[in-house]
Amino acid sequence: MQVKDMTVDELKDLIRQTIAETLEELLDDPDSGLELKEEVRQQLIESQKRRQAGVRGVPAEEVAKKLGLTW
Repeated sequence: MQVKDMTVDELKDLIRQTIAETLEELLDDPDSGLELKEEVRQQLIESQKRRQAGVRGVPAEEVAKKLGLTW
């Protein structure tokens, strides 16, 4: 079926389906179902604890400067 042969409702449905498929592709998690290594898990937990304790990481401006980037 060609677009010229579609009703308005059929065209709307096609557009909705296309948008839904595109969003799913863009927002899909490529790591879904994969297992997190224990070492990485521990690093994330420690990072979260430091953050909750008020310890901040290296400011983005400092990282940019070290990399020679303009922030």
